[in-house]
Amino acid sequence: MNTTELRQKDVAGLEAEVKALQKAHFGLRMQKATQQLNNTGTLRITRRAIARTKTILAEKKQAQ
Repeated sequence: MNTTELRQKDVAGLEAEVKALQKAHFGLRMQKATQQLNNTGTLRITRRAIARTKTILAEKKQAQ
């Protein structure tokens, strides 16, 4: 998801997005640990998506 799509969501939607991304990241980490993950670059992508979502969430919470 890019930033424009994230900025359109409300606080509850952003929190749900963070939880979903964290769950996906956990799954990827488990795949890496069991050597089932072919593309380890997806870990970086999900980690940055979590950070991006948390940043926008913090901005929205501060604005309230």
